[in-house]
Amino acid sequence: MLRLICLKLKQRASPYLLSRHGSLYSTSTAKPTSKFSNFTDPQLFTASYLQKSCGLSSDSAISASKKLQIEPTTTHHPDSVLSLFRAHGLTRSHIKNLITKRPGLLLGDLDSSIGPNLDLFKSLGFSGTSLAKMIGKEPRVLECNAKTVFEFFRSHGLSEKDIASLMMKLPALFVYDAEKIFKPKIEFFRSLGLSEIEIATILSNEPYVLTRSLKHHFIPSVKALRRFLGSDENVLKAIKGYYRMLECNLEKLLEPNITLLRSHGVPESLIVKIFMIQPKTLLLRNTVLSEIIDYVKDLGFEPNNLLFVLAVRSMAVMSTALWEQKLETYTSLGLSKDEIFAAFRSQPMCMITSVKKIHQLMDFFVNKLNLKPSTVAKHPNLLLLSMEKRILPRCSVLQLLLSRGLIKEDINFPYVLKLTEKAFMRKVMSKYEQVVPDIVKANKGQIEFQGFPVPVICK
Repeated sequence: MLRLICLKLKQRASPYLLSRHGSLYSTSTAKPTSKFSNFTDPQLFTASYLQKSCGLSSDSAISASKKLQIEPTTTHHPDSVLSLFRAHGLTRSHIKNLITKRPGLLLGDLDSSIGPNLDLFKSLGFSGTSLAKMIGKEPRVLECNAKTVFEFFRSHGLSEKDIASLMMKLPALFVYDAEKIFKPKIEFFRSLGLSEIEIATILSNEPYVLTRSLKHHFIPSVKALRRFLGSDENVLKAIKGYYRMLECNLEKLLEPNITLLRSHGVPESLIVKIFMIQPKTLLLRNTVLSEIIDYVKDLGFEPNNLLFVLAVRSMAVMSTALWEQKLETYTSLGLSKDEIFAAFRSQPMCMITSVKKIHQLMDFFVNKLNLKPSTVAKHPNLLLLSMEKRILPRCSVLQLLLSRGLIKEDINFPYVLKLTEKAFMRKVMSKYEQVVPDIVKANKGQIEFQGFPVPVICK
């Protein structure tokens, strides 16, 4: 393999290098030496070192050897760097990938950058594979003053867990001058009314916002929001509801979509409402939103109705493939297309329910409560209820009441399940808890629903 390195270096070396070291590139059949110290040419020695000590391929080693120089008398430093990497759990494969990307790390400062940074990363929970994954995204993070950036984020309310999350997502942030680049943006967020905790949440979940320009991105975007929403209070509420919008070019995305909705006769109040309910709806590509609007109108929704807004919102948060999958799921569970679309027109949010939950709820309603699929379709709000927090506890309450003969067998389950908590407490719990105290436990989920003690007729 070393002979191959010699041949490749000969092919790429300048005439000057060849004239000086022609003997190093001999194509004779003599067995090449395996000792680093026997190489007198720095580039050849470096390539050999990178291959044997770091696991680089011959091509990568030759390419990297042009970016740094290691001599037989100076291997102590790169050896120490490699030892430190291994001490922090990096495998030979991790090291190979890292050095291939940034060979200069072998000559980095152990005392003021690499060593302290690795210790900092370890304190944040990075070692072995997680460390390799993080620094592999941005190897320069080993050479910067990561401690200073870490302290900056700490001083602005981020916990170590937040900083670790931020670092894994975008380690390149630790290469920036935090005071110069990040501080003005954080102060701008604070001026909008965001608290320190909210800013920390934004940064840990959406660190890319810190790479956006304050002058050319944030300020124009917030101005666009103010023009649309009318008040700083609504702007703040919208941002809190969807932090990711800070990454979007709101000036470019919002206005064409607002114009599109207006052209279809959607009142301004409903346009604002759809944005406040689900901002992502107005941050879609204009062509995509146009297709959704046309589809929803074809299903019979009127643009001046809140249900139209909810239908557009429901379709905006899922792909076409997922929409089709849910249609197929409902069909496989006994509903016709007409019943599905009727349910969607009645309660557009029923299509947001996950495929897994649709299966779970329909199985329970049909096989445990004896409801017909068509009955569920007529009461699509049932598909929005929580099995654990609403459906099972109330069924457990009814189970106890049926066992005592306190209610009749012809139960209107959709009605009972859809009652608000306040109405359920007044109409059921307050009426029977003195007679059957255990219904209190049942309503808290502390009594398991095992089925009804007598056959019931579900309306």
